[in-house]
Amino acid sequence: MKKSLAVVLLTRNEAQRIETCLESVAGWANEIIIVDGNSTDTTRDICQKYTHKIFVRPFGGSFSEDRNFGAAQATSEWILQLDADEMVPHSFKQKFETIRNNPTHAAYKTRRKNFFLGHCMNQGPWYHYIQVLYLKDKARFYGDVHERLECGGSLGILEAEIEHHPFQSIEQWVTRQNRYTTLAAKEIFETKGVLPRKMIRRQLLYKPFKMSWKLYVTKKGYRDGFHGLLFSLLYGFEHFLKWVKYWELTQPGSNHD
Repeated sequence: MKKSLAVVLLTRNEAQRIETCLESVAGWANEIIIVDGNSTDTTRDICQKYTHKIFVRPFGGSFSEDRNFGAAQATSEWILQLDADEMVPHSFKQKFETIRNNPTHAAYKTRRKNFFLGHCMNQGPWYHYIQVLYLKDKARFYGDVHERLECGGSLGILEAEIEHHPFQSIEQWVTRQNRYTTLAAKEIFETKGVLPRKMIRRQLLYKPFKMSWKLYVTKKGYRDGFHGLLFSLLYGFEHFLKWVKYWELTQPGSNHD
């Protein structure tokens, strides 16, 4: 008998794109588990067509906690963590079958193929590895915003791709990053307190330019043309936004809630 697989999906107001993700795993995954951050649109109605395992869990500030909660609801041996803007192509499923019953590692990293404004970013640094596939009892996520997988065993590589379609417009990028940078700034403040002014200035005035340059030039983001330039600049701005929000939290009278 094949080892079973559970797909864990975090959602919040994803009605416009969740179905593409669900269609890509329906009939393949043994379980689909939805951890919904109290959506106010029709996200849960759409999910109900694919699974009854829907858990409403208002977001408490940690994506890791939500991912671990979703995995805990599974009865399958394997866990694949996804976001609503991702999809699993047939080629990934075929590759997974080669390790499904005889895994030699506790977790596997696989490729994420990013699409930015409809362009496949497969020439520069955005065609990278992610760690989202693991044996349930061998790994957990840590970290609030940019969560990381830690496993009690070895980490292997599954040379396959998960497609990622995060943004259809700059407006969507701004909306999402505004939320993420707020959470990231709070995480820095809560874990590190008030850092020296020199360090904060460096993060604000130097690091964003360095990151954009590194992505576009050093890591050859220019291979993705204008899309590579635009994304490199936006990535640097994301860093600036996170740190200016952190700086705001360090000011006297700031509201930390």
